[in-house]
Amino acid sequence: MLIYVNGLLKCGAPLVPFFSHKRESFFTKTTPGCCSLTSGSRDRVYFNSSKCICTIHLLTLVSYLGLIVVLASLGLRYSSKSIQVVESSVTDMGAKEEKADSAALSSYDDAMDALSTLISRRRGDRSPTLGSRDKLEQVVSYLKILGLEDKIKELKVIHVAGTKGKGSTCVFCEAILRNCGFRTGLFTSPHLMDVRERFRIDGLDISEEKFLQYFWECWKLLKEKAVDGVTMPPLFQFLTVLAFKIFVCEKVDVAVIEVGLGGKLDSTNVIQKPVVCGIASLGMDHMDILGHTLADIAFHKAGIFKPQIPAFTVPQLSEAMEVLEETANNLKVPLEVIAPLDFKKLGGITLGLSGDHQLVNAGLAVSLSRCWLQRTGNWDKLFLNGSNETDIPVAFCRGLATARLHGRAQVVHDLVSDQHDSSGDLIFYLDGAHSPESMEACGRWFSSAVRGNKSLSTTPVNGYKRNGEFGKDFNRVSKQVLLFNCMEVRDPQVLLPKLVTTCASSGTHFSRALFVPSMSTYNKVISGASAIPLDTRRKDLTWQFRLQKLWERSIQGTDAALDHTLNPDGITSLPPHDFLCGDAPHCGGPAGTHSSAVMPSLPLTINWLRDCVRRNPSLKLEVLVTGSLHLVGDVLRLLKR
Repeated sequence: MLIYVNGLLKCGAPLVPFFSHKRESFFTKTTPGCCSLTSGSRDRVYFNSSKCICTIHLLTLVSYLGLIVVLASLGLRYSSKSIQVVESSVTDMGAKEEKADSAALSSYDDAMDALSTLISRRRGDRSPTLGSRDKLEQVVSYLKILGLEDKIKELKVIHVAGTKGKGSTCVFCEAILRNCGFRTGLFTSPHLMDVRERFRIDGLDISEEKFLQYFWECWKLLKEKAVDGVTMPPLFQFLTVLAFKIFVCEKVDVAVIEVGLGGKLDSTNVIQKPVVCGIASLGMDHMDILGHTLADIAFHKAGIFKPQIPAFTVPQLSEAMEVLEETANNLKVPLEVIAPLDFKKLGGITLGLSGDHQLVNAGLAVSLSRCWLQRTGNWDKLFLNGSNETDIPVAFCRGLATARLHGRAQVVHDLVSDQHDSSGDLIFYLDGAHSPESMEACGRWFSSAVRGNKSLSTTPVNGYKRNGEFGKDFNRVSKQVLLFNCMEVRDPQVLLPKLVTTCASSGTHFSRALFVPSMSTYNKVISGASAIPLDTRRKDLTWQFRLQKLWERSIQGTDAALDHTLNPDGITSLPPHDFLCGDAPHCGGPAGTHSSAVMPSLPLTINWLRDCVRRNPSLKLEVLVTGSLHLVGDVLRLLKR
């Protein structure tokens, strides 16, 4: 007999049909509790007092009689109570367990609902202007409430700011040091599909169980103080203190922290003594918050510098570099400018993050990781042979090769369309570029990736099965399609032309562009399991029509007469499936034809693209998804389903 406490232990042995009626016996104990043998697909022994289930299979009469002897030795006696009583007891317990499981599952949704209440109603709440220093001091007060103020001083932190590339740099650092044998913690933003992506332990998103444990501990303590007049923190401040809570409790060796926005007044800047700081590439972004000049933006980024703490940066425009150097001199910070990584030193490996621009981020990450190892006394321990400063250790190369970051230069083959034998190819290229500099890098990466796949579009597919018959060889016709949206605070008049000209300079032209509304809402924190909204009625598409107008102007040079007619139910109709088979004017299509369309919703768009390749087996669609990390995250959620 096998016993499994608080659970059910199954046995694969077959039942003995002729003995089933004998199992309608019920054993009880003098003390509160019961034991039963129930008929059905398995036999159970159930003790109410210990909430223990034992599952057995009776193979012979001897084993059954032996069980009676065993039960008797446990102080149990035979009773003729009906089997219905037993089933009722087991059903009641099962219902309670199911309710408990349901509560455990719903608690994650409860956590998401709680987080959603912390979302600032006005974007200006993040602006580092008057009163922002008080907001940063408020983060310190939250750390005190959670008992973390002194504990975070023990964290060995790598702190990274920048306009583009800071997330990739952090991911490279984490992977490098993890491959050197250290327990790592990584805090990045934003998340794409699930908030737990922001918190990685040893390279993996924190588990749901641990997330809920630390989340509710922080939430309840802060809520208790809220009664005393202490306001609950805004969303990013809460997530920041939660990250510190997780890293302290998980006892990480190194905490790699990405700045959320800016640097000087960012919530993460409560770190007083990081081991080393890094500044990734700087550019024009968040101007409404950080300022309208590169010097203003550099001033905020350099705010993470700490007195005499080493710092590294990448080559910057002179306007930005002057500010970084001035700040470093004032704080006696040894600042070093790091050149892009020489791929020849990688020993033939490929970076885990695609794109030539990642060599810049990888070079910065190598220097930050090396400095962290040296300042924590671990470099000589790991590399006893006194590895040359210009060499890249094997562990570093492993980290650079295995680094992963969703939504940045990511390629996803659509598995749903691949399940159909008579279907074309549908490939998504996802990059959350949303600034002029990152859009240019995105265009270079996409063009390079498409060129690398061109051989696939001209390679005959032998023995292609169509309508139950094996058809003749044929060549796939490759079409590049843009799937785009951006937040209204961005300037599409800069972003779209930058993307088009960068791709065109490499010989890549978009056949069509599709403009879609957001699926995610900015007043709700969602999880990877959240329901996907399919109702498109009353969706405001004004912004998407504006994007389309800008696109047609950049493609045709004039304002095209666009049809903005809406259906009676309030949504635009989907284009015909042969819409993707044509070419834009610059690709040989008829002048005056529209090269774009406004789509009513993202879920309908993904399904429409799938239908297009199913209807045309010779079609290969290469879809670039960019303009917004929210859009990229939404597409990943849909493809994951």
